[in-house]
Amino acid sequence: MYSLRLHDKHYSFPDLKTLLARATPLRSGDELAGLSAESAQERVAAQMLLAEVPLSRFAEEPILPPEEDSVSRLILSELNSEIYDRIKNYSVGEFREWLLLESTGTDALCEIASGLMPEMVAAVSKIMRIQDMILVSKKCRVVTAFRTTVGQPGTLCVRLQPNHPTDDEKGILASTLDGLMYGCGDAVIGINPATDNLPTVIRLLELLDQLRTNYEIPTQSCVLTHVTSTMDAMAAGAPVDLVFQSIGGTEAVNKSFGVELSMLAEARDMALALKRGTVGQNVMYFETGQGSALSANAHHGIDQQTLEVRAYGVARKYDPFLVNTVVGFIGPEYLFDAKQIIRAGIEDHFCGKLLGLPMGVDICYTNHAEADQDDMDVLLTLLGTAGLNYIMGVPGADDIMLNYQSTSFHDAMYIRELLNLKPAPEFHEWMQKTGMHSHSDQVAELPSFFGALEQTK
Repeated sequence: MYSLRLHDKHYSFPDLKTLLARATPLRSGDELAGLSAESAQERVAAQMLLAEVPLSRFAEEPILPPEEDSVSRLILSELNSEIYDRIKNYSVGEFREWLLLESTGTDALCEIASGLMPEMVAAVSKIMRIQDMILVSKKCRVVTAFRTTVGQPGTLCVRLQPNHPTDDEKGILASTLDGLMYGCGDAVIGINPATDNLPTVIRLLELLDQLRTNYEIPTQSCVLTHVTSTMDAMAAGAPVDLVFQSIGGTEAVNKSFGVELSMLAEARDMALALKRGTVGQNVMYFETGQGSALSANAHHGIDQQTLEVRAYGVARKYDPFLVNTVVGFIGPEYLFDAKQIIRAGIEDHFCGKLLGLPMGVDICYTNHAEADQDDMDVLLTLLGTAGLNYIMGVPGADDIMLNYQSTSFHDAMYIRELLNLKPAPEFHEWMQKTGMHSHSDQVAELPSFFGALEQTK
């Protein structure tokens, strides 16, 4: 029991799970689940109590028992006991203070990542302001590599997202060329297929691989299909670079995605065996989003932000190349307006980075949310200063297949110019070589794109 008397009113919370939920800044998903604080005063009381909780309590009082949940078992089994022993006596509030110390630098933050449970990181984020999380995120550095190196200082990478509502090859390739001309695609060229069947997946993989090899583009491709479909594609000899899967923070939500943790390990082993990377072998790409567990009725009474961070505990196990929180995609039922979306995007990036993950953010909203592109400009600028690894590049910021609003190729140019950031070094060198560099007066010396396209069947 956690209790506090505040302004002549007594507040009590029966367990750590409830305390975490009541301490969470307001969001519609927790209200929908009946988990949020009933008042701002109750939220403050919960945050004050949470600040006094020692980090060791999260291992001693699991919010979802490991005997009931494979994600909990994974989190506890992967905890680096030596690092954990060095920090376990900090309270949540003391941990926040240590993170914000000027003397706590990048090396120290990298060193403690393996000794942190996701619940500890979620807890400290609940008592931090946006500026606190930006400051700490900026100090975190997570670098991964496949054909490009993502996360290096002074860089911001972009996933080029050339989705098409009918998986039309010409439409996909036209969008891809458009993005390449704006310096997008160094994180990955990734397609969400409209038709999720094996022949389509293989056709799109071959299409992107042909484009990459024809133009000698140092990047990686991915078709964001189910992990089992990617495994089938690899077994059929398709040119798979990255293995994609949506994941969540409980065993039940992963089952709703048709995923067991053993599948992720098997898929990673298959992709590693292909040895397609040139500068590294990080082969996994995971996407997450606050509210996914609640939407699957798989949240076990845990608040959506804590569950999101538990999903990062899953991702960490498989040494991913990219992790992406699709922050506003699920809808206003979970993040109602721009204020909630902005806070969630900063939280997700901070928590993922602190756990040692290569975080990107799909800075996005659905058309029925109380948000617009000005709000996304604010979040993009905040995350740029926070040092996120990559963003999305969608033609016109409007995904015509998934029907949501994201960030455009022009947005990527804006944030790079504003903060003096460059693409991944291998990709930047290719841009200069081909004349695509934004400060070059040369015309890109590429073969006739649409001439080659006419030969595509």
